[in-house]
Amino acid sequence: MRWFTPSRLAAGGLFLLGAAAFVLWLLPASGTDIRLVDPAHPVDPIVDVPHDGRTPQPGPIYFVDVREREARLLERLVPFTRPSGSTLVPAPPISSTVEQQIGQQDMTESQKVAAVVALDHLGYKVHATTGGVTIVLVEKGAPAAKILRTSDVIVAAEGRKVNSVTDLRAVLAKHRPGEVVRITYLRDGKRSTAAIKTVADPQDPKHALVGISARDNLRVKLPLPITIDAGGVGGPSAGLAFALDILQELGRNVTHGHKVAATGEIALDGTVGPIGGVKQKTLGARKAGVDAFLVPAGENAQEARRYANGLRIIPVKNFPQALRALATLR
Repeated sequence: MRWFTPSRLAAGGLFLLGAAAFVLWLLPASGTDIRLVDPAHPVDPIVDVPHDGRTPQPGPIYFVDVREREARLLERLVPFTRPSGSTLVPAPPISSTVEQQIGQQDMTESQKVAAVVALDHLGYKVHATTGGVTIVLVEKGAPAAKILRTSDVIVAAEGRKVNSVTDLRAVLAKHRPGEVVRITYLRDGKRSTAAIKTVADPQDPKHALVGISARDNLRVKLPLPITIDAGGVGGPSAGLAFALDILQELGRNVTHGHKVAATGEIALDGTVGPIGGVKQKTLGARKAGVDAFLVPAGENAQEARRYANGLRIIPVKNFPQALRALATLR
C-alpha cells in the first residue's frame, strides 16, 4: 500500500494551506487597522428639532461615516482578502476605548456647533463662546508629552489666538513635520508658552502634528432644544450634514428635492474643515444612491472625485457656499 500517493500529497497540501490561511485570518495584524465602507445614513431620524410652526421641506440629507477595526494578518498580507473599498491604515497609538471616547466627544461638539451655525443663519439669537481648545489626550512618546497635559487649554499658537481646533490646525498647516511651533496654554489658571517640535501625521506624512487630541472649549446656549442622537458614531465629520438638516427641518428648502449626502467638520464661523476616510465615505454615498455629495474643498474633494464614478462631487469651503451650491443644483 502506498501512503504518499500524488493525490494524497495534494490533498494534504491543500489542507495545510487552508489551515494556514485560517490561522492568518484569525491573527490580528498588530499596528494596522482597516477602514470599511458603510452606506450613508439619513440624518432626519436622528435629529429632533422643534418645528416652531414651520413646515419641514422634502429632500433627504445623509451623513457618512467609516467603520474601522483591527486588520487581520491575512488581510495585510493578501490584498484580495480585504473587503471591497477598504483601506489599511496605521492603528492609533491609543486603546480602542480611549479612541472611542474621543470620537464621542468630537461628535458631541460637532452637534453643538452645527446647531449654532444653522440657527444663526436663520436669524435666531444664539449664545456661543469659546476659550481656546482643551486637550483630551497627549500621545505617549510625542514631543508634546514632555510639556502638555490632559486638561491644559491651548489659547494661542505662533502668537495667533486659538479659539477652536480649526484655528490650531490652520497654524500647524503652515509648518512641516520636524519644525517647531510655539504654543501658549493655560494650566490651573497659569499662562505658559513652550516650543514644541512637530511630527508627521501617520496617515499623511506631509502634515505636521504635535501629538495631541483636543476639542473646542465651547459653551452654547440655544433658543430651541435641538437634540441629535447618532448612536455609536463618533468624530466631527457629520457637522455639515447636521447643520443642513436643521435648516431643512425648520422650513428652509435646502436640498430642493434632491437626495444629498454631506461630510465636513463645521466651525462656529461656518467654515467647513477637512476630514478623514474620504474614499470610504464617497463609496458609502454611492451605495445610498444620492444625487450629490458635499465634500470639503481641497484634497478631500480631489480624493472624492477619484472614487465618484459618476456621483456629483460638490467641494465647499463654508456653510453659505454649501447652501448656494445646493440652490443651483440641477
